[in-house]
Amino acid sequence: MIWYPDESDIFTPVIVINTGRTALPRPKMAAMRRTSGDGSFLRSLNEVAVLRALRETGTPTLAEVARAAQLSRATTEVIMDSLQRNGWVVEAEAVADGQRGRPARRYAFRAAAAHVAGVAIGGSGVTAMVADLDGAVVGRAAEHLSPELSAPGRLDAVQRVLGHAAGAADVPAGRLAAVGVGTTGVIDNEGRVLKSVALADWSGVDLRAELAARVPVPVVIENDMRLAVLAEHWCGAASEHDNVLYLHTGRRIGLGLLFDGVPYRGSHAAAGELGGHPNSRWAAFQHVMGYAMAVDPGELRAPSQAALFAMERADSGDDRAAAAFDAFARGLAEGLVSLVTPLDPGLVVIGGSLAQTGERLTEPIRALLREVCMYPPDVKVSELGGDAVGMGAVRLALDHAEPVLFASLSSGTGSSSAA
Repeated sequence: MIWYPDESDIFTPVIVINTGRTALPRPKMAAMRRTSGDGSFLRSLNEVAVLRALRETGTPTLAEVARAAQLSRATTEVIMDSLQRNGWVVEAEAVADGQRGRPARRYAFRAAAAHVAGVAIGGSGVTAMVADLDGAVVGRAAEHLSPELSAPGRLDAVQRVLGHAAGAADVPAGRLAAVGVGTTGVIDNEGRVLKSVALADWSGVDLRAELAARVPVPVVIENDMRLAVLAEHWCGAASEHDNVLYLHTGRRIGLGLLFDGVPYRGSHAAAGELGGHPNSRWAAFQHVMGYAMAVDPGELRAPSQAALFAMERADSGDDRAAAAFDAFARGLAEGLVSLVTPLDPGLVVIGGSLAQTGERLTEPIRALLREVCMYPPDVKVSELGGDAVGMGAVRLALDHAEPVLFASLSSGTGSSSAA
């Protein structure tokens, strides 16, 4: 769901936040829609072709860009000059080619020409990431929140954390090209939270209207599990697969489905939502829950915490813990069989807190799927961990922002931070 809210100020607290930079595969250029019938449309198409050539070839020469874009050298040179003036292209370091004379000039796409943000709203808090147009994270912030926090308090936290992340990236929040938001719960096509069992006071929230009053840039909203599988496909464990089942293991079980490279939403945008289902925690956890209560009755653990506790004890030589964890892994695999058989994914990704179990969990799941499935998928743990939803939100924001940015290349208005 996309909307353009009215202008409003974003509160940016004065704090210091550590930032990180994550190198990602270059995203594909978004397709352009025709907006006029004159020569400006053809020029825009040529500019997008040049930018695509730059992003796909790294640091090409002018001649290499012209060949890749299928344009004349003269046309390419004019476009490159314009793109450089507007901050979309920079001159890269020349590479000696063994020929006499000065080496040909090389160019690179300036990913910092604009920025987007991804926000993850979950049971334990809010995380925001600001990234450039290549998806490299240049600023982030997070805030732990109680699941019992009121909806107004949680919405204020989203605004606050987004401001922190923008400040860490040295990008004014009001100049972000778009903000992607991933939240737990069923989100309808109007941006309302129809149901959420993970967060109190979240069901019924009109997220579209509430964020429109707080965030002065275009916002795109999606369910968190669909964004997690989108992120794994973009830059994580599922980068080589187009049909993926993402199993989130945390306080509750959640699913994200990717078919033909696209997250599956279902008829009512509720695909993969297991919250409130009688078996949303799956019977498999009973093995590790029973073990944890037996050996450490004074500590109340969530199902995933009990699984990690049993694995740690098993690694220390506790045979009972090993038996409990193995039974848990097999039970989880048995639950997956009922999903894998009809959906036929090429890959199952284990995300959430149990991703840290690695091969200890994936190998027994893989073994059972090989026993019972005609086409057993591979099984991997998430490569993105706790960043999966946030990175999916970044990808969502990029998918929305790029057509708008690249449609305004000629005017120079597409670059939010051009020098």
